[in-house]
Amino acid sequence: MDMMDLLKMGASMIQGNSDDATTGIDTDKITGALSSILGGNNEGGLDLSSLVSNISKGNLGEVIGSWIGNGENAPINTDQVTELLGSDKVEAFANELGVNVDSAKQALSDVLPNLVDKATSDDNNLAGELLSQVGGLDGVMDFAKKFL
Repeated sequence: MDMMDLLKMGASMIQGNSDDATTGIDTDKITGALSSILGGNNEGGLDLSSLVSNISKGNLGEVIGSWIGNGENAPINTDQVTELLGSDKVEAFANELGVNVDSAKQALSDVLPNLVDKATSDDNNLAGELLSQVGGLDGVMDFAKKFL
């Protein structure tokens, strides 16, 4: 599964969620909006290093660790979405989709755990590339422990 497949999966999840504000939005538009806020390079890859560096902004170490590690993904609430991504990215996502910020935060809280989980799974060819951005899984976990 490549990055575009991951973003399309996320777009389908958002389009199929329970929020009427996002259910009617075209998946290509959602995919573009996700790529805009999660892209870390010119190729549109997931910027895992930014997500991990934002662990320090809240008590998110264990949450992100659960997404990257094996096992069940811990949920993230809408306030934590803002802590993780920053209000500018959340507002940009909302504006690009033409929804209010609350709907944008809910959509992102629904999709982020799954996107990071799928992007870093053992069977995904993106895992090595993404984890190398932050020093591998050990680097992520060491960084997270500093804030726990």
